[in-house]
Amino acid sequence: MEWLSVLPPLVAIVVVLWRKEVILALLAAIFSSELLLAYHHQTNVFFYGFIGSLERVISVVASPGNARLLIFSLLIGALLAYVRNSGGVTAMVNKLVNKGIAKNKRQVGAVTMVTGMVIFIESNLSVLTAGILSRDLFDKFKMSRARLAFIIDSTSAPVCILILLNGWGAYVLGLLNNYELEQSAMSILWGTIPFNFYAIIAILMVAYTIATDKVYGPLKQSELELHKVNEENIDYVEETLIKPTKARFMVIPLLTMVLGMFFFMYWTGNGDITQGSGGKSVLYATCFALAVAYILLLTSKRYSHKKLVEVGFGGIAELLPLVTIVLFSLTLGASLKELGTGLFIAGFVGDNLPLVFIVPMLFIAGGIISFSTGTSWGTFAILIPIGVPLIQSLGLPPSLVIAAILGGGIFGDHCSPISDTTCVSAIASGCDLLEHVKTQLPYAIFGGVVTLIAYFIASLIMVG
Repeated sequence: MEWLSVLPPLVAIVVVLWRKEVILALLAAIFSSELLLAYHHQTNVFFYGFIGSLERVISVVASPGNARLLIFSLLIGALLAYVRNSGGVTAMVNKLVNKGIAKNKRQVGAVTMVTGMVIFIESNLSVLTAGILSRDLFDKFKMSRARLAFIIDSTSAPVCILILLNGWGAYVLGLLNNYELEQSAMSILWGTIPFNFYAIIAILMVAYTIATDKVYGPLKQSELELHKVNEENIDYVEETLIKPTKARFMVIPLLTMVLGMFFFMYWTGNGDITQGSGGKSVLYATCFALAVAYILLLTSKRYSHKKLVEVGFGGIAELLPLVTIVLFSLTLGASLKELGTGLFIAGFVGDNLPLVFIVPMLFIAGGIISFSTGTSWGTFAILIPIGVPLIQSLGLPPSLVIAAILGGGIFGDHCSPISDTTCVSAIASGCDLLEHVKTQLPYAIFGGVVTLIAYFIASLIMVG
């Protein structure tokens, strides 16, 4: 009966395709997961499935890490509202255009990508900084928000898992340190960089999109629809643009958030930035930036305290639907963890495989687990304890095996509508979540197929 544990993710997928409604899909998946859990312990399955669903939401909110993520997601709405309504974003866009730094689509894309890559310390911070900076630039040059979401999403996590001087590297290192291997955990981790094919391919796809200004599939359709809307509503668009004021109303809060993130990572890591808490640091940095933005606007004499409170809560209200999705995504992930979905998938894929297929199948398992649970870090926690014993007993190349697990986690994350990174990318770019998933999916699948072939070839050379 263990195979039933894959039903809740399938329910979510079916409902999304049928109703085009993410919240309903997540609720259906959570309820079906709790029904399965109640079936093993209770007689009144539907009643306890309903109660279990409510209690699961409460337990998720009660987790400090999840609570920080939810509060951070809400406060970002207020910060976005402040920098947008201040006229600072419009002023910054004009500066970049006038100075020739962002005078065409390729330069705008390059600014966005480089911003995301430079802020490799935390994936959500990378996404937010690049998204806030580039939203109006993309609007100005008639590029869709879906394209922006793709660029920031496909830059952030891949860069974080390749550079490793951050919480991602510390987390994976902590998992590897639990085992005795011939190589040190650090050397294995650094050795994953050239073998992390999906992360490299994802960044190359972003670079190709920027350099050629070409988009494909649903993303191309989004661009065509945007151009049609712009042509029909050009006067309205011009009238609704916020008048530029001073670029500092955007630059100072954004710089505060970035520098604050570095400081709080250092502080929470007791002097070691790689050991800092990403969840705590990004929340503290966002609160600090929000306070700075509030003070800047209040002292500018353009806004009263009452008006700023109104603007802030208006920004929060705009993000409530997406924050609800984040909440239910976390709830589904917690429910599936107790149900054992990830362990079942990992065990099913890993049993009785020829040696040369083990690494490619670990990548596939990582993608499936990450897609169905919405968490790449959770995928690492499930698969590394499976992958390391294979390294020890079968003599597989350690860095190749771990790289396949890491890449699979990111691949599934890029495909999943319940991933928190996917949700935050939609928030940062101002793109509808389902549109972001639909337009990014073909790119992620293409990258996943190429990666799978690359792991098979690498296994033939290094294992077979």
